[in-house]
Amino acid sequence: MNMLFEYLLRPEIFILILAIVILKKSIIFVPQNQAYLIERFGKYQSTREAGLNFLIPFIDHIGADRSLKEQAVDVPSQSAITRDNISLSVDGVLYFRVLDPYKASYGVDDYVFAVTQLAQTTMRSELGKMELDKTFEERDVLNTNIVASINEASGPWGIQVLRYEIKDIVPPQSIMEAMEAQMKAERVKRAQILESEGDRQAAINVAEGQKRAVVLKAEADKEERVLRAEGEAQAIVAVALAQAEALHKVGEAANTEEGQKAIQLDLATRAIAAKAAIAKESSVVLLPDSSNDAASIVAQAMTIINSLNKG
Repeated sequence: MNMLFEYLLRPEIFILILAIVILKKSIIFVPQNQAYLIERFGKYQSTREAGLNFLIPFIDHIGADRSLKEQAVDVPSQSAITRDNISLSVDGVLYFRVLDPYKASYGVDDYVFAVTQLAQTTMRSELGKMELDKTFEERDVLNTNIVASINEASGPWGIQVLRYEIKDIVPPQSIMEAMEAQMKAERVKRAQILESEGDRQAAINVAEGQKRAVVLKAEADKEERVLRAEGEAQAIVAVALAQAEALHKVGEAANTEEGQKAIQLDLATRAIAAKAAIAKESSVVLLPDSSNDAASIVAQAMTIINSLNKG
């Protein structure tokens, strides 16, 4: 041990050890996204950023180490009263980062605690401006207002609040029961409205369907009558044309000698058939005075036809 102590006390060894200590004290490596605040004789001297930096040994020292990364801080649950005098329990998360390490170190004692307390008081203040229903509907607006208010107050501390997110808004149990009853009533109301609208639309559809059916039936009846009338008219025309054609052909045939004979034969046959029918129906038969009664009837008929043809 004495030999080791004597060895260390040798001048060259002592100077080497002293040089190593001085070199270690004069060189510092600052990590990325961090800042070291250097103090000289207890007074702020400079801010050293990421990389290799040199100090004056035993005179300069690191007074504070500040992270420049974005930080997330949980804001504890607290009570707040809304504009309509409803007490709420609210908590959230605050996201911020250090912009000025000097202000964050010398402008406030504990910037994390300070910005958290500021977030709580600002949140209570903003909730006091809103009614209960709005706190649930306009949560994004509430978060934006809280961030703007905190940034306005935290400027001297070198802190920038990036965003604030409300995690939970818990109203009292009685308010929750009333809200559930209100939502249930709203759901029942919407269901009844939808049901009545469905019934109304169904009734309208049925009425329109019946109306359409009546119209279609009337149109079908009308078309049927029109078609029947057209058919009957066409049948009458066809019968009249056929009769006209038959009469025309009979007239043409009657102008010939053979036609005259045929007409005489037909008339004689019809006369005999008529007398036979009368004899069957009556027990008394009247005979004509002249024996050539049929011939006289035929002659009379021919006279009438000849007069018609001449006219």
